[in-house]
Amino acid sequence: MSDLADDPFRRALEAYVGVVFTEGNSVTRLRNGVEIFPAMLRAVRLARRRIDFVTYVYWTGDIAQEMAHALAERSRAGVEVRVLLDAVGAQQMSTDLIEVMTGSGVELRWFRPPVRWKVWESDHRTHRKILVVDDRFAFTGGVGVAQEWEGDARDPNEWRDTHFQIEGPAVDPLRAAFLSDWRDSGGRAFTEPETPPRPAPAGDTVLGVVDASAQIQLNSAGRAFETIISFARERLWIGTPYFNPSERLVSLLVEAAQRGVEVRVTIPGPHIDKRVSLLSAEEQAGRLLDAGVFLHRFQPTMYHVKQVIADRTLAMFGSVNFNSRSVYKDEEVAMVAIDPHLNEVLAADYLADLERCDTVRDRDQLERSWAEAAAGKALKAVESEM
Repeated sequence: MSDLADDPFRRALEAYVGVVFTEGNSVTRLRNGVEIFPAMLRAVRLARRRIDFVTYVYWTGDIAQEMAHALAERSRAGVEVRVLLDAVGAQQMSTDLIEVMTGSGVELRWFRPPVRWKVWESDHRTHRKILVVDDRFAFTGGVGVAQEWEGDARDPNEWRDTHFQIEGPAVDPLRAAFLSDWRDSGGRAFTEPETPPRPAPAGDTVLGVVDASAQIQLNSAGRAFETIISFARERLWIGTPYFNPSERLVSLLVEAAQRGVEVRVTIPGPHIDKRVSLLSAEEQAGRLLDAGVFLHRFQPTMYHVKQVIADRTLAMFGSVNFNSRSVYKDEEVAMVAIDPHLNEVLAADYLADLERCDTVRDRDQLERSWAEAAAGKALKAVESEM
């Protein structure tokens, strides 16, 4: 039994959210496209049985070409390749790349194409980013397949993001999350009943997968946020590209700061891709600043990291934004790691990012920064956030 079996975060998430944890996992943190895409492509090219891949964003760029051709090559080699793309998020994808994959035998499906008479479905997207290769590798985090994520966050053309490679028993529930959306899109979980091999133990990390399906009320990712915030006692460092939390989450963050937790929130600065998201956060951010929460705005490029670091043991990461859409409307997936080493790795990344941020210290500065950010560009309607 792991020494972390009775970790307070683990027990709270098991008891209050229903998260099932597995031991014996390995987590590799991949920082920016320069590390993320080579790892994903390497795993794809090692596939021998099956590749399952779902993403919200599949746009253009060198990586869009490389990924499509790598998946197609594996399909021609006899690997079962299943690709699920959100019909709204991936609508910019080149039809040539679709033909590259489908022409090579890839089974490609679209998640909930907008249908006028099914308006109740159109606003509920799959926002998950999951790649599962055989029963060995899985990847999840914030990255989409597009040129915006290529590079190393050196300038506005190279977004800042973090993705994760998973090995071990937690690969299974990540595939199950993929299959939830695959079935929704008319796909079959398996063509012939077979007992899949169990992923081999690969490390010492305790991992829980939060399969956050869209529903009328708060989904399991939202409940995980609430639980983690409530049980934090030392530090609570949040990174999110879109910050528009519910009143309940704002109140919990305020309470955490008031009981002495160091609460920090890092969001995009001048290069945010959706200005409406920046402006919508002003009222909530004001309350947080009044309570002593630190608000940081990343300056060099678009900040797309999605993670929560709590105290010295917990890290939560995946596709979930710290906003109402992610916890009420979209299909999401998050992972909760109980691992002091990973916690410190991500904390070091967080501190490095802070060196590239401006810190907002009071309401007056907040109002000025938002006004300046909005001055150069008109607000435009957006359908969803990545």
